[in-house]
Amino acid sequence: MEEQESTSATALPSQPEEAPPAPLPLRRMRRHPGRGWKFAQAFWTVSSLLSLAVNVILIVALIAVGRQLFTLKALVQDQLLGGLYKNFILMDQAHIQATIPVSAEVPARFDLPLKTNTVVVLTEDTTLNDASVARLTTGGLTIVNAPATIVLPAGTRLPVALDLVVPVDQMIPVSLNVQVDIPLNKTQLHEPFVGLQEVVRPYYRLLGSVPGNWSEMMCGQSPNRLCQRIFGP
Repeated sequence: MEEQESTSATALPSQPEEAPPAPLPLRRMRRHPGRGWKFAQAFWTVSSLLSLAVNVILIVALIAVGRQLFTLKALVQDQLLGGLYKNFILMDQAHIQATIPVSAEVPARFDLPLKTNTVVVLTEDTTLNDASVARLTTGGLTIVNAPATIVLPAGTRLPVALDLVVPVDQMIPVSLNVQVDIPLNKTQLHEPFVGLQEVVRPYYRLLGSVPGNWSEMMCGQSPNRLCQRIFGP
């Protein structure tokens, strides 16, 4: 029995056991993982805050710039270009209306034909020589076809027939008010007025298609009620 036990003991030699790995120091295990996590957490926090601050600043700047652009658009379109375009149209449609006083002397040189029946009045006694008395009865005496000299007293009215040409050569004073109404589109100013309209019209229409407020920018020219309530002025 003792021999068998010794034989078996010699037949199975004992193998040396491996020593377990030495545990890492606790300080070394905690140093690197904790510091990396804290650094990453702080980095993302700072980055998020910076991104949020930059976005807020950009949004505020965009709103401020948008308001200024809307104001500038309204100023340029409605007052500058719109005023020029509309006034050029009104100028082309305007009329020059005025009352012009005229005072002058007009020379009159012409022949005036005069043919009419009228009555003249003698301004003084007029003697008619070599007249003939057709029949004159005075007392018991009758004279027929006797030559005589007749005196017509002043104030005698004589019917006469005038047929003559009267030359006229004199200065005639003229004083009157002349009404003037001149449409500008019938004058030479029509072409430059139309040319000025054509110069301003493209820019005026271009600015008319640009949104004038946030509602037009977000909702278009014909916004619905919901969009208009959200972005309306």
